[in-house]
Amino acid sequence: MAKRLNLLLITCDQWRGDSLSAAGHPVVKTPNADALAAGGVMFRRHYAGAAPCAPARACLYTGLYQMNNRVCRNGTPLDARHLNIALLARRLGYDPTVFGYTDVAPDPRLHAPDDPALKTYEGFLPGFSVRQSLPEQQKQWLSWLAGQRGRKVEMAYPEIHRPRSGDVSQVSNEPPAYTREETPSAFLAGEFIRWLGEQDAPWFAHVSFLSPHPPFVAPEPFNAMYGPDDGPALRRAASLEAEMAMHPFLAWDLPRRRKGGFLPGHRGRVVDWSEQEFRRIRALYWGMVSEVDSQLGRIWQALRTVGAWDDTLILLTSDHAEMLGDHFQLGKGGFHEGSYHLPLIIRDPRQPGTAGRSIDKFTEAVDLLPTVLDLIEAPAEPHLDGRSLAPFLAGAMPADWRDAAHWEFDFRSVEEQAPERHFGISSRQCNLAVVRDEQFKYVHFGGGLPPLLFDLAGDPDEMRNVADDPAYAGKRLGYAERLLAWRAEHLDQSLALSELTERGVTGRFAA
Repeated sequence: MAKRLNLLLITCDQWRGDSLSAAGHPVVKTPNADALAAGGVMFRRHYAGAAPCAPARACLYTGLYQMNNRVCRNGTPLDARHLNIALLARRLGYDPTVFGYTDVAPDPRLHAPDDPALKTYEGFLPGFSVRQSLPEQQKQWLSWLAGQRGRKVEMAYPEIHRPRSGDVSQVSNEPPAYTREETPSAFLAGEFIRWLGEQDAPWFAHVSFLSPHPPFVAPEPFNAMYGPDDGPALRRAASLEAEMAMHPFLAWDLPRRRKGGFLPGHRGRVVDWSEQEFRRIRALYWGMVSEVDSQLGRIWQALRTVGAWDDTLILLTSDHAEMLGDHFQLGKGGFHEGSYHLPLIIRDPRQPGTAGRSIDKFTEAVDLLPTVLDLIEAPAEPHLDGRSLAPFLAGAMPADWRDAAHWEFDFRSVEEQAPERHFGISSRQCNLAVVRDEQFKYVHFGGGLPPLLFDLAGDPDEMRNVADDPAYAGKRLGYAERLLAWRAEHLDQSLALSELTERGVTGRFAA
């Protein structure tokens, strides 16, 4: 048998699909992601299946849309019946090993009521061996700073990420107290590199970086690599009032976002930051992108050093993206492009003939699991919602490939019930679904909330809702029918693709 590939899945949390130089960004510098793209295939129109972190990762890890995996929010348990990328890899003889986090809330039916695992959504995907945990509170990193780097750590998360002076009276690019060699990304990359040197059999590793997820802070020199005057204009309406008037969901959601979730110690509403302050934050975010890209370079070099570069399948992506000041927003969620358009680069060392190829077809997070199975020649799982990207890596262009991207967002709050009370609807109705193709983007809401329709050909920044324009009535109906057909096609197929007959089971079911 030919030597089995190593598998390396890298996620950089909250990384926008346009924020890398290989994608043509006019400002951001990502030389190590670019190098991977030059040796692999870059997918320019890749989209998350949901947001925020846990729902997005559920789509990536299970190959199922949110309507099937049913992880609606951070904290929604992942049903234990679902297969996932780690369990399937384990069946094939790999020991899937994670560095960082997976944000998977466990199925409470498998745990005692007082099990501490039920008090956090930052659990690990079943099937993974955990070599280095690094959840959002980052205690393991803080311990490393104190014990291995000799740092006097006086602040916990998130205060450790404040500017060195502690001044939070303004948005500034002042660096934190730690250096570029001491970031959480540097710590995690170092732990993976140490583990890599111990391997003597084909391996599967998942390195899950938090950056460029907030808090938005960058050490020197990345804090000053970009300035507020760099880059394109923000995509936003002429005023906050005009932005909020577009839809009842925006009128409710935008004022709720708080500054402290993005810059520790800051108080007030995100929407009250000035355009210049948004641009300063954007510059910090780009610095974080370049910082985590520098850690990718360390990993690429380590793979070469141990002789694994030409035996390792590498997938580089994100879970969801970041609004970055567009439409007066930071963070993720809702329906806008900025929250869902992701980077995706895949390098298969067996396919040098397609190195540097760029794909403009619509691809989705649910495609990652079937792609991995296909590339390691594992049995297909026909109940999955995604499709393998392997043909693109081999130079083919499938004639029947999808011509649109789809995503979902569930804004229920089971504990607080805030959206339920505000809109007067049930938790089941707090959701939206999107279909977006070359020309149009249609957003369908539950609970009787009005839909949205954007004519992207003339309005690429999603500024004008034409859902109620009589001239677009036919388009609105057509896209509503198209979304309904998409949902009908992708309803849970775990058993629906099998049938019991006199001869026994025919077809295929998820084992």
